Amino acid sequence: MPYQSPVYDIIRVPFEKIEPNSYNPNAVAPPEMRLLYDSIKEDGYTMPIVCYYDRKRDVYIIVDGFHRYRVMRDYPDIYRREEGMLPVSVINKPLDQRMASTIRHNRARGSHDVELMSNIVRELHEIGRSDAWISRHLGMDQDEILRLKQITGLTALFRDTEFGKAWVPEEKVKE
Repeated sequence: MPYQSPVYDIIRVPFEKIEPNSYNPNAVAPPEMRLLYDSIKEDGYTMPIVCYYDRKRDVYIIVDGFHRYRVMRDYPDIYRREEGMLPVSVINKPLDQRMASTIRHNRARGSHDVELMSNIVRELHEIGRSDAWISRHLGMDQDEILRLKQITGLTALFRDTEFGKAWVPEEKVKE
C-alpha cells in the first residue's frame, strides 16, 4: 500500500481527551494569540491538531497545534460552536520522533523559547541521540546545538566531546 499522509484521516476528538505535551518550546505573544482566535472565529479550524494517541491512557497528546487547542480552551464561544470537538490528525511515532516533529512544525512557523529548546536538546542527548541526529531531525546547525547545550550548564552534555588543545597550562613556577 502506498504511503498516505495522516492529514487524509482527520478525526473529531473531544477536547477533554486531548492534552498538551510536556516539551513544546513554542511561545505565542498575546497579539498573535488574539489573531489566532480571530482566525478560528472567522474561518473555523482549517488545520487539524497533530496528536499521538496514547492507548494505555486513552488520550491524545499534542505534537503540533497547542495554540489552536488553547483557543478552544480559553474561548467558550469557540468551544460551544465546535461542540467541544477538535479536528485531529494522528501520528504514531516514539517520543524522540514526536519531539522532532514538534520542533520541525514550530521552526517552520516562528520562534522558540531558548531555555525550553535547550531542555529538549538535553533530553534528546540523555536518551542517546547524537548531535548529528539532533541536527538532522530538528534542523539545527552544530553551533546552535552547542549554544543550547551551554545554556543547560550540564557537563554531561559534553561528555563525548573532544576538545582541542588551544593552550597548555604552564608549570607552577617555584619562587
